[in-house]
Amino acid sequence: MIMITGGAYQGKTQYAENRFGLTDDDITDGNTCDISDVANARCIRHYELLVKRLIMQGTDPLEFTKNLDMPIVIMNEIGSGIIPLDKSEREWREISGRAGCIIADKAIEVVRVCCGIATVIKGETL
Repeated sequence: MIMITGGAYQGKTQYAENRFGLTDDDITDGNTCDISDVANARCIRHYELLVKRLIMQGTDPLEFTKNLDMPIVIMNEIGSGIIPLDKSEREWREISGRAGCIIADKAIEVVRVCCGIATVIKGETL
């Protein structure tokens, strides 16, 4: 598993497409995909939004993540910045962070993309 993380709109998906030769058909979106699509895709982007959807449907996102067998996971960093007033938003951020830790632990490589520049924070160099 390879994890690509970073802030919103920093070039994570474009990096994955270029490095791994991915097409739109290879990538599923955690915001809109059917949960069953996750098992068939080479890559998922917006994993943090899939976590939110799993919470809303009553599925344990951490168990789901522990069983995740996905070659490439793209996940926005959402834990920085202003702490939301809404309790459910705070819980989502916490659970997303824990899911990210599970993914990073399982991953052979973790890459952070900022301003389109990739930095390997775990694993081999680019």
